[in-house]
Amino acid sequence: MALQKLSITWYGHSTFVIITPGGKRIVTDPFLEQNPLCPPNMKKIAAADLILVSHGHSDHTSDVPAVSRATGAPVIAVYELALWLERKGLQNIQGMGIGGTVSFAGLDVTMVPAIHTSSVVENDTNVYLGQPAGFIVRMEDDQAFYFAGDTAAFGDMRLIAEMHAPQIGFLPIGDHFTMGPEGAALAARMLAVRQVVPMHYGTFPVLTGTPERLKKLVDPFGIDVLVLKPGETSQ
Repeated sequence: MALQKLSITWYGHSTFVIITPGGKRIVTDPFLEQNPLCPPNMKKIAAADLILVSHGHSDHTSDVPAVSRATGAPVIAVYELALWLERKGLQNIQGMGIGGTVSFAGLDVTMVPAIHTSSVVENDTNVYLGQPAGFIVRMEDDQAFYFAGDTAAFGDMRLIAEMHAPQIGFLPIGDHFTMGPEGAALAARMLAVRQVVPMHYGTFPVLTGTPERLKKLVDPFGIDVLVLKPGETSQ
């Protein structure tokens, strides 16, 4: 297989299209139509090989149905969230549990813990949708990235590093609902990643963490910060 360079396109918030060295397109936490950072010409995603959903909050799931139906790509989510998506009429949903690994399209996807909550509001009632999660994706070149979802820093990130050795971490930095730059800087060190892609910041006024602050904190440890503008693709 002829491998290419990993490509990362940020749609704002926690939504990325990641193209692996083998050319597989991974969509994370689709939030497009109501995402104020998403460029108007990028509100639809028509091609994907895999959709990863970290938890049930609407700013991570609102466009899962549209992307799933447009692409036919399998959706991976924790079991209870997967059942809820199936009840919405979606096909090709793969439910799994924390610590498990599934294989799709030549990729190994492991679900890892996150410290957060997971719910959706229906008929003015909170419906809880299982545990929040993160994902380790082992790609065709045997390199791995860690998509953290929404989380605080937690000590078992060292265990994630020991078991999976991700090279890249997609980490929330917005603060208030997730860890801020300080927590993300500590997380990056525990994970022993060489690069952090910051996410979940600037979408709403309350998400005040900045990549500049993160960069200042991790620079002394030789960790690179890949800062993308919404709509931008890594070079």
